[in-house]
Amino acid sequence: MKIDILTLFPHMFDGILTESIIKRSIEKGIVDINIVNFRDYSELNNSQVDDTPYGGGAGMVLRCEPLVSAIEDLRTDDSLVVMLTPQGKPYKQKDAYNLRNVKHLILVCGHYEGFDERIRSFVDLELSIGDYILTGGEIPSMVLVDSIVRLLDGSINEESYIDDSFTDNLLDYPTYTKPYDFRGMKVPDVLVSGDHKKIADYRREQALLRTKERRPDLLKKDGDDNAN
Repeated sequence: MKIDILTLFPHMFDGILTESIIKRSIEKGIVDINIVNFRDYSELNNSQVDDTPYGGGAGMVLRCEPLVSAIEDLRTDDSLVVMLTPQGKPYKQKDAYNLRNVKHLILVCGHYEGFDERIRSFVDLELSIGDYILTGGEIPSMVLVDSIVRLLDGSINEESYIDDSFTDNLLDYPTYTKPYDFRGMKVPDVLVSGDHKKIADYRREQALLRTKERRPDLLKKDGDDNAN
């Protein structure tokens, strides 16, 4: 997979690209991630990328030319252009699974008071990571990159994510490790029983209980299958 991230603040990505799973995935050639400063595509002498909004109002709005020029320069037949915006579709785990199959992602990070509306004509998908406002699309784009790259073949073992929270609209079951007894709180006996069927049944039951207690809205999204 190739990922191009269009941003005005490329150094914000220094950490996420040089640590942990993403770093290893880049080194293995599983993913190629490029940070593109779309200020470089500005046609103005001072490399300006924003301007005051028509009709008045506070703040500055991103101009069409630099972003559209960057998108058109990078786009191929395999590309999917994603705009990170609070007005976008709420991002879910199922979206991460779908996006991992895209050969080339172009992530567009907004800033200031938003995009010139006409830029939307050049993107394929708009996504939001939540109902709150950030200073720009850089952090949301990092969320997408992290959630997608870990699902790519070879990044981590499939067993490490197959039962993640939100798989089948369920939260993950509780997990334990050594010591067996920590300050009087013991690991459930079934987990040390060696009976794999009982362990699987216990974990399924606990995932359902935890979801009902903490996120009952998830169970309503998938019909009655998870509630039975």
